[in-house]
Amino acid sequence: MYFDSNIKFLRTRKKLTQDQLAVALDIKRSTLNNYENGISGPSIQSLVTLSDYFHVAIDTLLRVDLAKLRESQLYELEHGQDVFLKGSNLRVMATTVDRMNRDNIELVSEKAKAGYTNGFSDPEYISELPVFQLPFLSSERKYRTFQISGDSMLPIPDAAWITGEFVQDWNEIKTGGLYIVLTLNEGLVFKQLKNELAERGCFQLISLNKAYEPYELAATEIREIWKFVHYISREVAEPQLTESQIALQLKILTTEIQELKKRMEV
Repeated sequence: MYFDSNIKFLRTRKKLTQDQLAVALDIKRSTLNNYENGISGPSIQSLVTLSDYFHVAIDTLLRVDLAKLRESQLYELEHGQDVFLKGSNLRVMATTVDRMNRDNIELVSEKAKAGYTNGFSDPEYISELPVFQLPFLSSERKYRTFQISGDSMLPIPDAAWITGEFVQDWNEIKTGGLYIVLTLNEGLVFKQLKNELAERGCFQLISLNKAYEPYELAATEIREIWKFVHYISREVAEPQLTESQIALQLKILTTEIQELKKRMEV
């Protein structure tokens, strides 16, 4: 039973004191304190009141450790979408397996990306995606491949296929790593991340192409994150010049222009 720790977790998540929550629930502060410290249990009416206030099912309040949920799951739960919980069991991510019961790698093409935003947790939708296997990837981890578009991640080219490893714990996301992020409003994006989850509850999303400005995304706006593993493309990425190489090219160009001017003056 996780009722006591869950009530404290939900209260602190809303940045409420015990006094403030007690007033909102129309109960005594001492009663709330007893709930949080496991000294006494709630009545049926109190359970209903707490469930309505936090928008969390009673069964979830009692039997699920909310502190262990991902931020995206908490977001859905707090917005009345308690679809990933059944009793004490977390929703198993929608996936498919082959005849040997091995996880497939589902393929999300550019055309399928719009549907994936809404169907990512729907087993029926996921089952309709094309699938394949890569024998050199770990059988103990979950992978999915997404097609990207645009030039924001050059030298990884437009229309490349990015394979990602599902990230269960967002706190493990390393700053500077490349990730596929499923957002609430933008759909799927492929970016380099700066992890500011602990400090500010968000991530900085950075493009490899410096023509695009970084931007901030709150963790509550994210549904899934996949860690970059590799990419497949028909194009060969053009090497990017270093600053010293660019300086050398400019020096050569300047010299050639000066020589051309001298010839024209003769």
